[in-house]
Amino acid sequence: MRKLIIAIDGPAASGKSTAARLFAKRLRYAYIDTGAMYRACALAAKEAGIDMSDESALDALMDSISISIKHDSDENKIYLNGKDVSAAIRKPEISGLASGVSAHATVRNKMVDLQREMGAQGGVVLDGRDIGTVVFPDADLKFFFVAPARVRAQRRFDELIMRGEDPSFEDVLNDMIARDEADSSRTLAPLVPAEDSIHIDTGALNIEEMIDLLYAHYLKKVQAK
Repeated sequence: MRKLIIAIDGPAASGKSTAARLFAKRLRYAYIDTGAMYRACALAAKEAGIDMSDESALDALMDSISISIKHDSDENKIYLNGKDVSAAIRKPEISGLASGVSAHATVRNKMVDLQREMGAQGGVVLDGRDIGTVVFPDADLKFFFVAPARVRAQRRFDELIMRGEDPSFEDVLNDMIARDEADSSRTLAPLVPAEDSIHIDTGALNIEEMIDLLYAHYLKKVQAK
């Protein structure tokens, strides 16, 4: 049986990345973290001293960088020009810049082409903000995760604490709300659910419950074929 292309979209810290990674592992599929790819672009722009509004400089940057994802044990590693930047791209500053850089057509076109190349053969779970609407509008199975902003901010806050950082919860919450607004209101590939996506409210679900729910929908899909 042909392996599926599975899309999981949703706002920051809705649980989509963790769920996508573990769901892919359960299915023995590849996991493609598209958000990490945009964060890597933002990191490259920051390191090059490029203003996020400078389109010509970003165009040139996209022609000069390479981004790849490699599987290492149970997690993905993101590489920028051959260097492992998996930890560096998770800093709040880079997450904030990623929304701005991803709104540029040149950046998005390059990343979308790369994502399509990675997932074209199926057997993949991709998470992001426009997978089911732009990257793979014909994906076999589409999910859209939602959760209240304060719940998502608490998840991100806890994640940062676990990494040894000392964030302010209010700063994390405000950054989350600003990111939501930027992602939803941008002209290019805004964060919106695909019409045929399955909505899942993860606010009250733990990760095991998320995976079980995704798997139940997966079984319905393959049994209907």
